[in-house]
Amino acid sequence: MFIPDKDGDDVPDGEPQILLDGWGYHDTHETLNAFIWGPDGWLYGCHGVFTHSRVGKPGTPDEKRIPLNAAIWRYHPTRHEFDIFAQGTSNPWGVDFNDHGQAFCTACVIPHLYHIIQGARYQRQAGQHFNPYTYDDIKTIADHLHYVGAWAHIGNGKSDSVGGGHAHAGAMIYLGDVWPEEYRNQIIMNNIHGQRLNMDLLNPEGSGYVGSHGPDFLLTGDKASQMLNIRYGPDGQAYIIDWYDLNACHHGRVDGHDRTNGRIYKVSYGETKPVTINLKDKTDQELAEYVLHKNDWYVRHSRRLLQERAAEGQLDKGAVEGLVNVALRHPDETRRLRARWALHVTGNLTTELIEKGLTDENPYVRGWTIQLALEKNEKIDPVLLSQLNTVALIDPSPVVRLYLASAAQRIPLEDRWSLVEILISYAEDADDHNLPLMYWYAAEPLAEADPQEALAVALEGESRFR
Repeated sequence: MFIPDKDGDDVPDGEPQILLDGWGYHDTHETLNAFIWGPDGWLYGCHGVFTHSRVGKPGTPDEKRIPLNAAIWRYHPTRHEFDIFAQGTSNPWGVDFNDHGQAFCTACVIPHLYHIIQGARYQRQAGQHFNPYTYDDIKTIADHLHYVGAWAHIGNGKSDSVGGGHAHAGAMIYLGDVWPEEYRNQIIMNNIHGQRLNMDLLNPEGSGYVGSHGPDFLLTGDKASQMLNIRYGPDGQAYIIDWYDLNACHHGRVDGHDRTNGRIYKVSYGETKPVTINLKDKTDQELAEYVLHKNDWYVRHSRRLLQERAAEGQLDKGAVEGLVNVALRHPDETRRLRARWALHVTGNLTTELIEKGLTDENPYVRGWTIQLALEKNEKIDPVLLSQLNTVALIDPSPVVRLYLASAAQRIPLEDRWSLVEILISYAEDADDHNLPLMYWYAAEPLAEADPQEALAVALEGESRFR
């Protein structure tokens, strides 16, 4: 639902507009949730395993709708496109992005933490993957559990020493500007049965990450506390939505929850300095300059506003030139990434910038360049395909190969063979957390397209992995 309010006075300018329908509500805490703007200009969200949705624009026939249960989905606000970014997990109720644009989600019942990769399929709490040829899926990145015992629910009320329990809600990767640096790029989530905020430490490993148990961030000692989401604001402090209800479980009774006690908390470090700012009053150039701000709140919302303005007409030339300069010359790769994301959402990520991005010194910049270049599902330019094959041959980074494996799933089958053949030639990737399965997800559709050729490629790849 979109409620128009162009003048920002909090009074609707017209009737609500239904952009997507078909969302299910079979299980009351596994519906669509945890909306957040991604670096690429899409609106991301979570969806749980026991609710079955068939999503499309109003009036879309059933056979053309997109089915989903356990998934991370996204919606493009100007092209009005909906897709599934990644499949699996349980009832995820929190997703956020770190300084390198890597997404992480928190989940319940099954292990709680996942590095979310485009086109990936993750361990499910229940049910089957939509693709019957999945065979195996990507598991948690956490090297620990927050509950004791062999099964999640056994640990309820007994897991204080390891984090509080199996159920999680909310996800915040702190990228503000006032908390100590040790918190930056770490993920904080609510532990529902533990009445606390857990913190996991995110450390790069191979193509992905490992999440290690950090010290619990906050203890409430209150069984009614049900913190659902956590976000930092323009003042760099964190704001927490607390449902506040003694009943933590899901059911369909209207009177089964206390709807009178919801509250919002603010968690501050040091002296609190109120911030009043309206980014809509800023010029294009001022918004572009926010890519350098330490607090990512400014970065995300200025990027969203630039995207809106670009959709309505031409951006100020100086703003675009400034972003190009940062994208090509700034010494900090996170700032180069921010500039590229802003150029992308405004339609200014040119072929030249893509070519230079593929040779950037940082693997996350090279990887994101690949993802942005193949954002749309359409016929791939032969020049770009050749460039991707070259990158696959010569790039030493497993991070880049992970992006290539994601990209391969978005390349038409007839153009995909060469890239897949190159990727499966890397024997050193056999023990990587993500790459063998991501290669399979890209390669599997080729078997139906040309079984004989697929078998030859598979046998050749197998010989390299021995």
